[in-house]
Amino acid sequence: MPDISPLPAVSHVTIPRHLRISRAKRYAPVEVGQNVQVRRLLIGLGATLTAVVVAAVGVDFGAAIYAEYRLARAVRSAADLEWDPSVAILGFPFATQAMDRHYDEVEIRASGVDHPVVGKVSLETTLHDIGLGQASWLVRPQAPLPVGKVESRIIIDSTHVGRFMGIPDLLVEAPSRETNDSTGGTTESGISSNRGLVFTGTPKSAGVTERVSVSVDLSRPDGDQSTLVLTGTGVLTGPGTADQEVPEDKVAAVLAAFSTTMPGQELPFGIAPTSEGARGSDIIIEGIAEGVTIALEEFTRS
Repeated sequence: MPDISPLPAVSHVTIPRHLRISRAKRYAPVEVGQNVQVRRLLIGLGATLTAVVVAAVGVDFGAAIYAEYRLARAVRSAADLEWDPSVAILGFPFATQAMDRHYDEVEIRASGVDHPVVGKVSLETTLHDIGLGQASWLVRPQAPLPVGKVESRIIIDSTHVGRFMGIPDLLVEAPSRETNDSTGGTTESGISSNRGLVFTGTPKSAGVTERVSVSVDLSRPDGDQSTLVLTGTGVLTGPGTADQEVPEDKVAAVLAAFSTTMPGQELPFGIAPTSEGARGSDIIIEGIAEGVTIALEEFTRS
């Protein structure tokens, strides 16, 4: 067995006779139920506030949707459209705009509108600072609308431009030097310049059976705001084109095939054109005016 030595005796340890040992203090018990009730109250208040906010936002959006529907119906009725246009009343909250009888911004878009010259067009307008003093927040078809600024556009897609020109497979593109522009064009609404548009198609009337690309300029005759002139200026080859050469004796005929005049291009509300160009594969004519009073029946002019 291992040798275990006993602990040495301690003879000098003393316990003072005056040392007092106090009783343990008793604290009031923590009432857990009170904390639970407060927490429940706060959660209830938060849920109620959230529900009120969500309900208010829902009512506001619902009112805006109804006003947009009524405005779309008013435009359809006044302008004699076949179906309701797309309408957006921008800005939040809607209720304050309605109570102030003033809309900050309204967008109206109608596609597939009958046109006597090119068959079908799309019409767009953006209205800024619209006064509703004579119209109420549910705009009536016959009510005049004072507008701080109006942007009007008529849009002709490649298909209908091509049919009008006799080039059914026509594709319209913005000038190649602008296709990498972050805005897609040179105007605020993304419209390119009117010089050097790229038209690609098969000009069979010129005796050419291959797709070729031609540079085309857009312009308006002096004193004629509703006519668009398209002028072919040269055959294009290289990247981003059909890359098809045209025999020298057919160049003039090809340029003539890509040149034409389009009358009757009147903008919504009779706004005078200020620019023309391309956006995507469409030709767009745009007009901007300030401080005008419009009537919904003038949304279509042709």
